[in-house]
Amino acid sequence: METLTETKKRVYLFGDKKADGNSTMKNLLGGKGANLAEMSAIGIPVPPGFTITTEVCTEYNALGKDSVINALKEDVQAAIESLEQTMGTKFGDAENPLLISVRSGARVSMPGMMDTVLNLGLNDKAVLGLVKRTKNERFAWDSYRRFIQMYGGVVLGMKPKTKQDIDPFEEIMEHLKDKRNIELDTEFTVQDLRDLVYDFKDAVKKQTGHDFPTDPWDQLWGAVMAVFNSWNGDRAVYYRNMHGYPADWGTAVNVQAMVFGNMGTNSGTGVCFTRDAGTGENVFNGEYLIDAQGEDVVAGVRTPQQITKLGSKRWAELAKVEEADRAENYPSLEELMPKIYKELNGYQEKLEKHYRDMQDMEFTIQDGKLWILQTRNGKRTGAAMVKIAVDLLKEGLINEKEAILRIEPNKLDELLHPVFDPKALKSAHVIAQGLPASPGAATGKIVFFADEASKFMHSILVRIETSPEDLEGMNIAKGILTARGGMTSHAAVVARGMGKCCVSGAGALKIDYKSRTLKVDGQVYHEGDWISLNGSTGNIIEGKVATIEPELSGEFAEIMKLSDKFRTMEVRTNADSPKDAKVARSFGAQGIGLTRTEHMFFEVDRIKAMREMILADTVNGRKRALKHLLPMQREDFEGIFEAMQGLPVTVRLLDPPLHEFVPHQLSLQKELAEEMHISVDAVKSKVAELAEFNPMLGHRGCRLGNTYPEITEMQARAIIEAALNLKAKGIEAKPEIMVPLIGTMDEFIMQENIIRETANKVFKEKNDTIHYLVGTMIEIPRAALTADKIAQHAEFFSFGTNDLTQMAFGYSRDDAGKFLPIYIEKGILKVDPFEVLDQEGVGQLVEMATERGRNVKPDLKVGICGEHGGEPSSVEFCYRTGMNYVSCSPYRVPIARLAAAQAAIKAKA
Repeated sequence: METLTETKKRVYLFGDKKADGNSTMKNLLGGKGANLAEMSAIGIPVPPGFTITTEVCTEYNALGKDSVINALKEDVQAAIESLEQTMGTKFGDAENPLLISVRSGARVSMPGMMDTVLNLGLNDKAVLGLVKRTKNERFAWDSYRRFIQMYGGVVLGMKPKTKQDIDPFEEIMEHLKDKRNIELDTEFTVQDLRDLVYDFKDAVKKQTGHDFPTDPWDQLWGAVMAVFNSWNGDRAVYYRNMHGYPADWGTAVNVQAMVFGNMGTNSGTGVCFTRDAGTGENVFNGEYLIDAQGEDVVAGVRTPQQITKLGSKRWAELAKVEEADRAENYPSLEELMPKIYKELNGYQEKLEKHYRDMQDMEFTIQDGKLWILQTRNGKRTGAAMVKIAVDLLKEGLINEKEAILRIEPNKLDELLHPVFDPKALKSAHVIAQGLPASPGAATGKIVFFADEASKFMHSILVRIETSPEDLEGMNIAKGILTARGGMTSHAAVVARGMGKCCVSGAGALKIDYKSRTLKVDGQVYHEGDWISLNGSTGNIIEGKVATIEPELSGEFAEIMKLSDKFRTMEVRTNADSPKDAKVARSFGAQGIGLTRTEHMFFEVDRIKAMREMILADTVNGRKRALKHLLPMQREDFEGIFEAMQGLPVTVRLLDPPLHEFVPHQLSLQKELAEEMHISVDAVKSKVAELAEFNPMLGHRGCRLGNTYPEITEMQARAIIEAALNLKAKGIEAKPEIMVPLIGTMDEFIMQENIIRETANKVFKEKNDTIHYLVGTMIEIPRAALTADKIAQHAEFFSFGTNDLTQMAFGYSRDDAGKFLPIYIEKGILKVDPFEVLDQEGVGQLVEMATERGRNVKPDLKVGICGEHGGEPSSVEFCYRTGMNYVSCSPYRVPIARLAAAQAAIKAKA
């Protein structure tokens, strides 16, 4: 990192139709700063300001506050002077004060995760100057009380003491509302607002021991450092970890001249989307509030109104508001301020065409003048993401490759989630109606606090309104329900980004955190009661509602078809049953990369024969037991081969240690002894004999097959007989027999000999043959290192990256949960290596084994069947390594297909 003594540009100006930066500089200026610069350059009315770069955040984390302020002071003073000249105001002036906002801006959108301060620059003298300049006493004092509240929370750390408590400033306001018998902030008188200012300042002194800062420069530096600090705040860290964003990115700081939406009935603020973020429909939509500031819309302090007349009518239908009442009390911006709406509509069209993507915009109307505060590529649901990409392609704004690259592979998972069964909905009891903030179906038990979302296996987080501190609970819960807030509230935006079902703004709900109750029309629901949310209609339903599998859209099929056009690597599935195989094939799987035969042995009618084989003391005894298992295995393979007819199926021979199949509780051991007609002591003795100190490295995989060859014989016979039986029916089976856990060439050769000898016997018995392959799973580092020798005999390699990761790191996957979260939090590891393939270490073993294997056998088939086979960045690595296929769970097949296409497109870019 460069030292702070070196000269480099740390502050970038924007505004007045010119800018130092542009939209390509997101890594340096953050997404918000880069877009503010870009909008300024293309003539969008943006309040002037400047951006402090993300590099300064990194410097701050390394060297601290004093060094950073010393390095920034001259540049920031010059930037403030530029703002003063543009705005005709003076920072810190008692007569004509320049007021500014201080906002965060990471390179990617992290809605609500970091801090913002508005109206900075006010003090007891400046507020009087603001009154004189604007001739609007109420506006000035309202801005001052907002500033103290926001600065107190963000910079001075004045937060609720317990989760049952409310914000200390909100508590003061609620007390005044009760005293005055009013409900809304807009009902405060000027004297009320003055009183709140001094009550807020008293609260600051009482809680912090210091007076509220009055020097605007002290205020500014406090806010800038608070934004830098918020990059490492709990909610930002959680959000980064959830999305895999690196900690060393840092955040930029955006300082802008304030424009005010709270100057009266000719002012307002809002958030809008160029397309529907929930469905992808090509309709301009959004929400606004009159006489308010931007945070009011996002925080859900008041439920906002709709921007378009069409949207307002849709909202009225959902809220069951009569049209006459809607037009009078809830007019759209289009109806209330037609000129402003027309101007805003023009800007949204211009910005979408400029960025060639759906935009999420924030705006303020100050005394009849429109300002655009921000634009960014909007967060959207998986369904909306797919539809928007396809529509933009059809509209000619993007090409096919861009359409593929616009899709986040993991978000396709949202489209595969269950939806409510229409039959069940017919008899469902709808208890209230909210806004359909994020589509989907969710059913669970009520919890009222985010940190208790994991209390139940299925929970619905019920809040008056959510805040960024609720992020972890929102992620855990099956659905989110709020009493306040609209379609652009924190709950709505974050839920859509997560693909989480959300219903917001359900005003009929009366939520009492202290009693942990939810009241609706006299009916009381308690914590732990079941409710269901329909995120597509806004319905809140009593109790559980049955779900069914979703029907995939035509746009989804188009994206999959496009993906298959560009990808060159195959996608298989991991499937242990015909049902899973059929599901995967319906999602486009091109075969099975892993069938785990051990799962078949745990069914009730099979475990007895398996245990009989394990308890046998002789080879003949084991063979007798295996004879009972043979037809069961054969039937399983026939079902899977038939479901995948014409496609390859890789069957892994028995892998886990035998102790997993025997009972360890005394009561179950007694039952087994009775069934087997042997003594309990004999069972206990065998269980003790099978116990291992480290089963993962013990008597399992090929070691079982080489010590008990009769097990491999039975499985090989079942596979070959199943394939021949299907051939007799005119169904083609393509078995690939995989030997697990080899570490030496001789281990493989011994297993291969057993398989081929058994296959030849069956061919003679049936007087017929089929083509089959014998290969191995590379999951031990030694196998990767000696891959050139193993490839002399193996016909394919399949990387078992679960075990390969365990052995390469020396981590037990079952125990790593005790320290991996801490390692990630402390930056020792960037991601969980069991979720995202470690390309630096484990990846070297994979690349080495592939290269060495193909040096011996150029046509060696290579794939991956570990959990990483459905993780997008790991799929891209597999493509670069030259694998023939990746294999993943059935529901991740579409994700892998898209990721493989993206990998191919990026490689040729």
